[in-house]
Amino acid sequence: MIRRAVARLRPRTLRSRLTVGLVVLLAVSCAAVGVAAVLALRGALTEQIDQQLTTAGNYFPASLEHPAARPIKPSDHDGDEQQRGDTRHQTPGTLGVRLVNGKVFERAVVRAGADMSANLSRADKAALAAVPVDNKPHTVELSSLSGYRVVACQGKDHDVLITGLPLHSVEETVGRLELVEGIVFGCALVVVGVAGALGVRWSLRPLRQVAATAVAVTRLPLASGEVALPPRAPDSDPRSEVGQVGTALNLMLGHVEDALSKRHRSEERLRSFAADASHELRTPVASIRGHAELALRHPGPVPPEVTRALDRVAAESGRMGEMVDDLLLLARLDAGRPLEREPVDLTRLVLDGVDDARAAGPDHRWTLDLPEEPVTVPGDAHRLQQVVANLLANARVHTPAGTKVSVRLDDRADADSVALRVSDDGPGVPDEVRSTVFERFTHADRRRPRAGSGAGLGLAIVAAVIDAHGGRMQVESRPGATEFTAFLPR
Repeated sequence: MIRRAVARLRPRTLRSRLTVGLVVLLAVSCAAVGVAAVLALRGALTEQIDQQLTTAGNYFPASLEHPAARPIKPSDHDGDEQQRGDTRHQTPGTLGVRLVNGKVFERAVVRAGADMSANLSRADKAALAAVPVDNKPHTVELSSLSGYRVVACQGKDHDVLITGLPLHSVEETVGRLELVEGIVFGCALVVVGVAGALGVRWSLRPLRQVAATAVAVTRLPLASGEVALPPRAPDSDPRSEVGQVGTALNLMLGHVEDALSKRHRSEERLRSFAADASHELRTPVASIRGHAELALRHPGPVPPEVTRALDRVAAESGRMGEMVDDLLLLARLDAGRPLEREPVDLTRLVLDGVDDARAAGPDHRWTLDLPEEPVTVPGDAHRLQQVVANLLANARVHTPAGTKVSVRLDDRADADSVALRVSDDGPGVPDEVRSTVFERFTHADRRRPRAGSGAGLGLAIVAAVIDAHGGRMQVESRPGATEFTAFLPR
């Protein structure tokens, strides 16, 4: 969960990464400057406290032991031994402590009023007793008096005298500096973040234009047909990385456009040749077939060998005529010629197609599943009839006798289309053929097509007609379960 949350918060775009990086670098720099300033100020103020301690010496704690060190006024005799300290020339808050054998005997704090009591806890006394007697400043934390800078030195009576000055003013000054730094640096981060985001956005504007051009290219149908590429990416400074990317993209698009133009011209020439050749072949093929049938009707005796040859000529010419018609149909569909658009009763086409398939393949088991209400789609009735016939013929030709072929018309495939499904329990489509099953001249056995399997144009015509109607084809196959599905818009 934590990793997912971190991944979601991580910046995705280059602009956000650059902006975040800039703000992070500034934040680190501000933190370093702030810490250095706080440490320098704390050190300077602490050094001033140390100088004051050196100047004050141990006069105040010594006066706690020897009250004669200062004149005694009548007002001083209040019965409190804590009043014996001499506070002259002492900074308010000065701490004086006298230790004998590691125990606190005298303690007092210089205050503006008459009260100089210093209530020390057991931990405070232990902390003071642990201060090294080396005439050097040390810092101690007293629970009742906060932080103090103290100096311990040896007294005249084999005791230890400790003089201390509070660090409250140091902490207060450092705290004000930290507050000012936080406000100033926070405002600086906000200003730099906004300005950096705008600056990065402006700097990366050419890159966004390059990306928009690349996205526009990915949305183009580059697989076939004439393609008009979008305008090139705007020129920018070729010395910059963005300019180099834009220049490289423009050069690549130029090469792609040239290649697509050449391919389109080649496809146009091929379509034109296929259409012209198919059109020109229809007449001689029909003539050959007619002459063969006429010769077979000759009333005179004809040798059996000649009759058999004429039968083969008539059959092959008929087969060639069908192939020519298929090629001509594909050429017309490739050229984008519009089909008829009228309401077509798809239920009637499927009924008629299954009846024809039963007659052509009586050794197969045919089942039919139709909805209760007729299914009507807009389209070309003749071409859709050809689709049904080709799908059923494909199932009949490429499966052995006894195969069950199921035909189902599904008007609830989705909200926008109906589905014609033709499935069988035959051997299935080989894996190496499945990806090209709707291409032209594709056979299940590429090395030696089975007799009577056709020229491999049936499924290509199915795909082309369905595509011309705005639909799509789908095939799912494994041994024992193959299904071809034609989706047609309502």
